[in-house]
Amino acid sequence: MATPTHASGHSQPVPAQQPDTKTRFWPEGWWKLMEYRIGIIPLPVYFILLALIAGFAVTGKVPGEISMAIAVLAFFGFTCAELGKRLPVLRNIGAAAICATFVPSALTYYHLLPKPILHLTTEFTKSTNFLYLFIASIIVGSILSMDRRVLIQGFVKIFVPLAVGSIAAAIVGTAVGAAFGLGVRHTLLYIVVPIMAGGVGEGAIPLSIGYSEIMHLPQGELFAQVLPPVMLGSLTAIVLSGALDMLGKRLPHLTGNGRLQVGETDEMDPVKEEISGHIDVAHIAAAGITAITLYLLGLMCRNLFGLPAPVAMLFLAVIVKLARAVSPQLQEGAFVVYKFFSTAVTYPLLFAIGVAMTPWDKLVAAFTFANIVTIVVTVATLMGTGFVVGRFLKMYPIDTAIVNACHSGQGGTGDVAILTAANRMTLMPFAQIATRIGGAIVVTMTLILLAHFG
Repeated sequence: MATPTHASGHSQPVPAQQPDTKTRFWPEGWWKLMEYRIGIIPLPVYFILLALIAGFAVTGKVPGEISMAIAVLAFFGFTCAELGKRLPVLRNIGAAAICATFVPSALTYYHLLPKPILHLTTEFTKSTNFLYLFIASIIVGSILSMDRRVLIQGFVKIFVPLAVGSIAAAIVGTAVGAAFGLGVRHTLLYIVVPIMAGGVGEGAIPLSIGYSEIMHLPQGELFAQVLPPVMLGSLTAIVLSGALDMLGKRLPHLTGNGRLQVGETDEMDPVKEEISGHIDVAHIAAAGITAITLYLLGLMCRNLFGLPAPVAMLFLAVIVKLARAVSPQLQEGAFVVYKFFSTAVTYPLLFAIGVAMTPWDKLVAAFTFANIVTIVVTVATLMGTGFVVGRFLKMYPIDTAIVNACHSGQGGTGDVAILTAANRMTLMPFAQIATRIGGAIVVTMTLILLAHFG
């Protein structure tokens, strides 16, 4: 290429061209915009979904197909969670999970959700029962990623803080309720025991049926009395678990961030945010169908032996892990399934739970001063005892206390909300033990004692 010359004959260098640093909107600017997200939803897609959902709702012709249900749950679930994440102070103690669960409940009660959206959400949630698909994927993924050498130790050890915490909570909670004039019998049977009964379906309902048969009172009235403490106890556990997560960030030596035992390591770390390395899609799909198969085996165990399906599935997953019955590649696939459900499904699920399974009026009914203090003290004692006993047993005290918190949760729905608020979804297997087995023991022992001494 020729270099320009002046009349003097000396050549002059051409100034170097400056690179064009200005980013074009299309496509680079658009790509950058697509990386802004509400939850998992890219911002442009979020506004398109808003327009579509509003359009369908206005016309009253909301399709009942699964694609529409997924869009609705994702849009509202992540919107509510985003609201919670932006609340000052409260965002650090589980506000995202609280908003994703209880804001939809309030919107439903006050008829602020469009009827077609309400109908679609309720029908989809109850007909598919996808809560248990979520729990199956979380349990199988988290168990298969655990170190098998410490897995069984964790299951044995967790019963100690659970048992001690339950006894302490029963004594302290009943004493506080009695001190506020609620009466020992009323406090124990209608506040403390329902909190630790294992939720609604496995706790409040069988408890009210048992009370009805023993006391010869209408079951519906008894259920209306035991349900509010279940709801408010779960809310208390969510807030306190979020506070413990914040404490763990300040005092990291007190928490394993989802591990129970000091020195425990996972073959795959479920805490990490990104999945690295190549994982065959076929192994991911295989892990998904394996999780579903284990859950169906749990359902069969329920039909044959009366054991709750999630508990049976949990023990089956432990056996599979300890027996080395799945390949390392399949374990990696299970880890991806776990990460997908914990990242993409948690808040949509909580929105569905809030709309279809969380009666706002029952929650508000528990808001009397005596009830609130009694419930908060009961849950705090349960968790505080777990913290102390866990530390004595050389377990991580914060994680042990969070597992104990699940004993006061709203069943499987409460477990999801509590562990989401605590950012410790890997504790789901132990949470299920606290909720299902712990709740069943509390209900059974209470009804036996009431029948003989009540």
